[in-house]
Amino acid sequence: MEEMEEELKCPVCGSFYREPIILPCSHNLCQACARNILVQTPESESPQSRRASGSAVSDYDYLDLDKMSLYSEADSGYGSYGGFASAPTTPCQKSPNGVRVFPPAAPPPPAALAPPPPPRNACLTCPQCHRSLVLDERGLRGFPRNRLLEGVIDRYQQGRAAALRCQLCEKAPKEAAVMCEQCDVFYCDPCRLRCHPPRGPLAKHRLVPPAQGRVSRRLSPRKISTCTDHELENHSMYCVQCKSPVCYQCLEEGKHSSHEVKALGAMWKLHKSQLSQALNGLSDRAKEAKEFLVQLRNMVQQIQENSVEFEACLVAQCDALIDALNRRKAQLLSRVNKEHEHKLKVVRDQISHCTVKLRQTTGLMEYCLEVIKENDPSGFLQISDALIRRVHLTEDQWGKGTLTPRMTTDFDLNLDNAPLLQSIHQLDFVQMKVPAPPILQLEECCTHNNSATLSWKQPPLSTVQVEGYILELDDGNGGQFREVYVGKETMCTVDGLHFNSTYSARVKAFNKTGVSPYSKTLVLQTSEDTQSEEQTLPFPVPLERSQLRRMSPFSSTLNLQPSFPGRSYFELRSSAHQLSLHSSLQSLNSAGCNFETQGSPYSQLVDIKKMVAVAWFSFDPASAHTDIIFSNDNLTVTCNSYDDRVVLGKTGFSKGLHYWELSIDRYDNHPDPAFGVARIDVLKDAMLGKDDKAWAMYVDNNRSWFMHNNSHTNRTEGGITKGATVGVLLDLTRRTLTFSINEDQQGPVAFENLEGLFFPAVSLNRNVQVTLHTGLPVPEFYTSRSAMP
Repeated sequence: MEEMEEELKCPVCGSFYREPIILPCSHNLCQACARNILVQTPESESPQSRRASGSAVSDYDYLDLDKMSLYSEADSGYGSYGGFASAPTTPCQKSPNGVRVFPPAAPPPPAALAPPPPPRNACLTCPQCHRSLVLDERGLRGFPRNRLLEGVIDRYQQGRAAALRCQLCEKAPKEAAVMCEQCDVFYCDPCRLRCHPPRGPLAKHRLVPPAQGRVSRRLSPRKISTCTDHELENHSMYCVQCKSPVCYQCLEEGKHSSHEVKALGAMWKLHKSQLSQALNGLSDRAKEAKEFLVQLRNMVQQIQENSVEFEACLVAQCDALIDALNRRKAQLLSRVNKEHEHKLKVVRDQISHCTVKLRQTTGLMEYCLEVIKENDPSGFLQISDALIRRVHLTEDQWGKGTLTPRMTTDFDLNLDNAPLLQSIHQLDFVQMKVPAPPILQLEECCTHNNSATLSWKQPPLSTVQVEGYILELDDGNGGQFREVYVGKETMCTVDGLHFNSTYSARVKAFNKTGVSPYSKTLVLQTSEDTQSEEQTLPFPVPLERSQLRRMSPFSSTLNLQPSFPGRSYFELRSSAHQLSLHSSLQSLNSAGCNFETQGSPYSQLVDIKKMVAVAWFSFDPASAHTDIIFSNDNLTVTCNSYDDRVVLGKTGFSKGLHYWELSIDRYDNHPDPAFGVARIDVLKDAMLGKDDKAWAMYVDNNRSWFMHNNSHTNRTEGGITKGATVGVLLDLTRRTLTFSINEDQQGPVAFENLEGLFFPAVSLNRNVQVTLHTGLPVPEFYTSRSAMP
């Protein structure tokens, strides 16, 4: 029950709701709190007048907040949010629950005076969703009273086990022993004997136990819900379009003449049934979450046991060496402990995150169960839709990936004690395990005519180093497998297969230790033959593959030519839309590439623009925040949260020159999306650049800043709108990162001295939608600069 307490507190005052009212956005407020945050606006600034003049662009009527800092001379683009546009110097306040609340336009009237009726253009801003509402002539009386919520709060307070205290003790109140129903006061035994003696008129007063007294104090006859427009009429029907109970007189007046109206009792039962069904799904999620927490706690124990075992083995090996190994032993133990702490931190963070989610889910479930117990149909129907939506939303948050461990329990480091004594200073951990079987990515595997494209990847949690992959195909008739590709790439297109044939494919990984087991076998069907059968070559074809070695890093077309005239049976190729060799880490050399083949040397100069065209990739749903929404084959992303969320690209870069662009498909309410690069372990629930794992440019409609490790630099004029294009150019040859807007460089070189593995990254909220464009040539401003001596 305690986990439900936050659901019963007002977001403004932080206390239990008192006389709660329901706003049109389905949130609740205390009536007194709603009166305190009313804002009076001139006739010309009301939301209706702004909509009439065409100046409003959103139903939420967001405030025009100044993004310039009021307190920092560095002008980072962030600062304290002001109040309304008509009073920008009025700072906003925060309630005890951390919700931003805007103060009233004028101080409240004295308590002795009745509050005057709100003016016609009084405006109320919901402190939770920040939607602005304009009151009509009825003022706050136009919002219905949430009697159902009042009943739930009463039952909750009655069920709390806190001991009742004497109301007459002066210093430290003692626990109450009785309550007088006539005096409505709780007494401890000494105070009862002193202040409420059982004689005279007080002898007729009835004394009851404290718990019973609390119930009798709060218990009142159930009030029949009446219409807000006709106080003498009870609710009897339910308007489906308005989603509110109505009375007979409302129907007689014709207010709902064109609406669908149903019986109040029938709709009450229907909505209760819908809420119960939604709770069943959420209950299953909660059960899975509890089992998942048990699994995570077991992982903590396994990590600790494995760590102890690994440390003991390491100490035994180091003690067997000569005294010179002792200095190195301390360093190795330090690395093991860091790995140990890292694994524990990741798992414990996931336990904490999942526990918070589970507590919130359990609180919502208990609150909904209490609501279902309510016997007031109209009160229930007032909040049932909102609760159903919240239950579905909470269930969606337990989506794919939430209940998956982020860390393995194994330590994939073993000590090799074979080096000689003179090589002690080079002693280090080495990988002694064979790789895990690769996973074929079915969504990227396909056939076209007599060609087959296959793509694979390592298991997500595998940390064993892989040196390369071996792809094998059979002969199309169920015969023996033979190797068709060996290398580091994770995508391969095989040409020259038989038409109308069924091929089986499999792949395995290898490193210095050995070869992994095969992946699952994939069956591919080629198209029907549209050419002459006389051109089809028998399988297997004896091939003499010419040795091709790279004079500099590249990714391009690779043809394996046969030793006899005619077409090659296997050919690895690339095209504008389909890469045969897709490398995430091998990239391009800005100075060109030289090729040599055995027996026939030649060279070819490749233009810098053409070389960048190999950088094809999309956004990665597996590593993105759960609030990110994907579409267009994972090339278009947006978000369902008002907070910034991060999404990474599928491909990481460690060498070469790479350029990609993001087009702004939607841009509402002047948000600050951020674009750049990041490490794989960057924070996903904060703006890109807030931590030391990301290098980004965030931009609004007027200007931009560069940000890394929460440090804002190089404010530059010029922003983005709908239809704009943001370019990101990562040059790991020069170790620089540069940005552009609409093909013009934005500011100076943003970051320098970049080293390591970087992933394309974007952070955005629900007001922004972007589409990724890859495989693009280098922009003119960079090629002209590169050509300069």
